[in-house]
Formats: sequence, structure tokens, C-alpha cells
Amino acid sequence: MNPTVAVSHLSKSFGRVQAVKDVSFEVMPGEIFGLLGPNGAGKTTAIRMMLDIFKPDAGDVRVFGGKMTEATKNRIGYLPEERGLYQDLKLEQTLVYLATLKGLAEADARERLTHWLKRLELYEHRNKKVQELSRGMQQKAQIISALIHDPDLLVIDEPFSGLDPVNTRLVKEIIEEQSAAGKAVIMSTHQMYQVEALCSRIVLIDHGSTVLYGQVGEIKRQFA
Repeated sequence: MNPTVAVSHLSKSFGRVQAVKDVSFEVMPGEIFGLLGPNGAGKTTAIRMMLDIFKPDAGDVRVFGGKMTEATKNRIGYLPEERGLYQDLKLEQTLVYLATLKGLAEADARERLTHWLKRLELYEHRNKKVQELSRGMQQKAQIISALIHDPDLLVIDEPFSGLDPVNTRLVKEIIEEQSAAGKAVIMSTHQMYQVEALCSRIVLIDHGSTVLYGQVGEIKRQFA
């Protein structure tokens, strides 16, 4: 089985600050992979290079076995750390628009959206402006925007931020369903307990460098 994502010896500096130094890892189809590390460790920079938002100074990224293209991007769902929904537009209008950017026809987007809004208990709020929604509701809306086009790779940066325990459980269920359907999931977080609950393998990054990489169970045994 070929990896969905293969990151090889990535490095990136911003001026004198080296944000990422020689980071490598692979993520397989159907795997929930944890990208773990403290805030400022280089996790988000690594993700942005992987998604072709930043160009690496050195190293190579392969997604679905090749270089990133516009067609490849439509097979990826991304929940960024900085949430960015249009605050003064209605929720349904915003999510349909974002889905059409990923290549869905508007009618198809609306049909899929109804399912996701009901699943995440946002359906009765669909005609509210985004700014009228609570932080947790906005988080769930962002998760829908990452999922609505049925991506083969899901990249989620701090997915449980702002969620109460009930919604955290719901989002965990959805992540596990994506994995069971053969999708690769990369979850970036600084919360070890979330990683232990969901991920089979992790890479731990600190000060831009890979500290640990491998099976969660193995790593726990070594560093109990």
C-alpha cells in the first residue's frame, strides 16, 4: 500500500528563525496520524508546506503519490488553526460557496450540506450570520467545510478547539468514520490524550525537529 502523504527531509526558515528542520514522516490510507508538539514547535508550518501554502527551503512532499496539483487539492479537506469563515454571511450560504470552490455543483453541495448540518446540530442555525454563532458552532461549521466534498485526505489542526465534551465525542466519531472509510487523517494537536484516544502512529515535533516517530503504543512503553 502506497502512502497518502510522504514528507521527506522538510526544512523551512523565516529570516533567522528555522521553523522546521529536516522533518520526515509518512501517512497511510485509513490511518489517523498524530502530528504532536507544543505550540510554536513547527507543526502548522509543516502542514502548510505539505499543502503547498508555503514552499519548503529543502525536502520533498508527495501527496497521493505525486506533486501537489489543483486536482490534488480538491481531494484534501483542511481545517486550519486560524479559523476563517466569512463573519457577515449566512452559515448555509458560506458553506455552499466553500464547497463549490472544491469542485462541487451547487445543488450537490446543498444536498450534502443538509446531512452535515443535521449531523452536527446546526440545521436550525443555517440562516444565521456566522458572527451570530457561538465559538463551538463556528468550529463545527469549519469541520463541515473540511468534510463536505468527501476528501481522501483530511488535515485537521486542533479539531476539538472550542468544543464541549458532547461535541468533542461527536467529532471524534466522525474522524473515526473517515478513517474506517479508508481516508487518511492527519490530526495536529498539543493534547497527548486526544492523540492516545484516536491515533495509531505519531510524529512528535519540538523546536522544528522530529523528536519521536512511530506507533503510539511503542512510544508509550519507551517513555512511560
